[in-house]
Amino acid sequence: MLTIAEFDRLLADPSKRIRGDLRWDDDHDHAPAVEFRAEVESDEGWPLFVAGRFNPAAGTLSFALVYRGAGPIYALNLGADHHNPTCERVGEKHKHRWTEGLREKVAYVPEDITAPWTDPLPVWQQFCGEVGIRLDGALAPPPPQQGALFW
Repeated sequence: MLTIAEFDRLLADPSKRIRGDLRWDDDHDHAPAVEFRAEVESDEGWPLFVAGRFNPAAGTLSFALVYRGAGPIYALNLGADHHNPTCERVGEKHKHRWTEGLREKVAYVPEDITAPWTDPLPVWQQFCGEVGIRLDGALAPPPPQQGALFW
């Protein structure tokens, strides 16, 4: 299991990087959402990947840093509120940060995320800056959403 000391060291590791361009694909389990997943390399060999999901119909956007074997260890969610284990409701813009006791279950409202859920690319850049990931490539904009067909 991941300790808080390991988490802090992992987050501070400046060698975390993603190689290549990223593009959104259909999320067949949560249509009409789109998603991406990318391996995160590092000199330390952390078992990491990032996942992103954008659902314009639901008004949600999320990015998560995932540690294999432990699950999400840092996440940013926009557009859907969160219910903490203490029964406290957290706003539609919130972050999750790993703790040893509660894992990623506790969320808090950040003041430093300024881009809205409707603009995934600047949110992605802010997320990468916070978790210390360098993207050696680019994240493509989400594909345009097809309107509903009426018969």
